[in-house]
Amino acid sequence: MRFELPNGDAVQALENVSLTLEKGELLSVLGPSGCGKTTLLNIVAGFLAPTSGRLVLNEHDIVGPDAERGMVFQQGALFEWMSVRENVGFGLKMKGTPEAEKATVVNHLLDVVGLKEFKEKAVYELSGGMQQRVALARCLANDPDVILMDEPLGALDALTREKMQSLVLKLWKETGKTIILITHSVEEALLLGERLIVMAPRPGRIHKEYRLPFAELGVEADLREVKKHPDFAVKREEILNMIWDMEEEIMGTTEESA
Repeated sequence: MRFELPNGDAVQALENVSLTLEKGELLSVLGPSGCGKTTLLNIVAGFLAPTSGRLVLNEHDIVGPDAERGMVFQQGALFEWMSVRENVGFGLKMKGTPEAEKATVVNHLLDVVGLKEFKEKAVYELSGGMQQRVALARCLANDPDVILMDEPLGALDALTREKMQSLVLKLWKETGKTIILITHSVEEALLLGERLIVMAPRPGRIHKEYRLPFAELGVEADLREVKKHPDFAVKREEILNMIWDMEEEIMGTTEESA
């Protein structure tokens, strides 16, 4: 992905990024600021067209946004004038789903995310964590093949974030959905990434990939116990040092340019 700037310069946001994701995999994407994580997600979502290369899902090219890919943003992007129930059922309403079927799906999903008692509440009456649960339920209601998550838990307090991490793992395992999660948190990437890729900047590219056991462990175990796994601390330090070295290199380059 190459962005042309008004002054005639260009930024190579992504280069030689090649990745195959199997159905039902949970991929977390990590890297320093400016490495192209969100750009990559926006291309997969169909919001951006890559300068070159192809994206293929279910044997057809991705050429724009589609219901087969659902997006969960850092802020819920919910309709604040609608109730929780109306938000979750919005996509089904747009598809013309019969009212009885829509109500069944919405009630089931609100039960899954623990919001059944809040279904008639307005979105602005909910906490940040509850709003993100609504966003997850709304995404699942459309039954996408792939769920794309852009820092969905970044604005939450530590305790709520941990609960939401457990919910993401529960939904991943119960629905069998393919999930791509962008995060700036090394711990979160380790906890939620069955696969984890670390991206490097300038240009954005895949620097290293890991296959990890922690997401599977976290489906059944308390996440605090998972963090005590001896390999968790080792991988955390390895990746933290990797990203720190990249940040140092970026800062050094910036200072030399200045």
